[in-house]
Amino acid sequence: MSAMLALLFGLIALIYASVGFGGGSSYTALLTFTGIEPRLIPVISLCCNIIVVTGGTIRFWRTGLIDWRKVLPLLAVSAPLAFVGGLMPLKETTFLFILGSMLLLSAVTLLLPQERLPKVVVPNGIVLGISATLGLLAGLSGIGGGIFMAPILHLIRWDDGKRIAAFASLFILANSITGLAGQLQKGGLDGLIVPAADYWPMLLAVLIGGQIGSHIGIKLFQPAMLRRVTALLVGYAAIRLLLQIV
Repeated sequence: MSAMLALLFGLIALIYASVGFGGGSSYTALLTFTGIEPRLIPVISLCCNIIVVTGGTIRFWRTGLIDWRKVLPLLAVSAPLAFVGGLMPLKETTFLFILGSMLLLSAVTLLLPQERLPKVVVPNGIVLGISATLGLLAGLSGIGGGIFMAPILHLIRWDDGKRIAAFASLFILANSITGLAGQLQKGGLDGLIVPAADYWPMLLAVLIGGQIGSHIGIKLFQPAMLRRVTALLVGYAAIRLLLQIV
């Protein structure tokens, strides 16, 4: 089971890294099928996110695709709230509801035909508010938030596709780091790191997969097909989690 899970984690990292994402929603979905203690899920998913998007963020930065004047205000409101989200104590049922809802929203987001959506004009203040909200939810759920932020930025034509992918990678990295810090402070290092360390094969797998994906991209798969398959996996996990609290 652990070998198969590590293989799936590596494949997810390879695919998501090719488009600037970390894969947190899919890691979370897979972990829900293993019967792992719920409080460990965001810790492992956020660690995987950090490992995957670090290489991509450095690559995007070196190629000059990160416009710091545009991205810093968005990060300034999202990253601190990701820490707050990770720090917030939640009952297990509340956590499962938030996680399930985020996964369900992620599945819907993946199914949106982004290239066909009409342009929507949104004031900068609202974009900042969206960034802050996604940061808070990222810390609560263990999902970096880029999978939600990127479609919104495409919808409002915030920038070209490459720069949006670059920002999504940085957005996930910043939120994952601060969200993880909040989770660890809330649960204690010994209480979370020690049991999460048993999942080191998954961390190694995403390191390898993420490096491959960030350097060569995915040429063998149709992006639309990948989005649909991922949406089905994430959607199934979301429904399964939500049914646990009904």
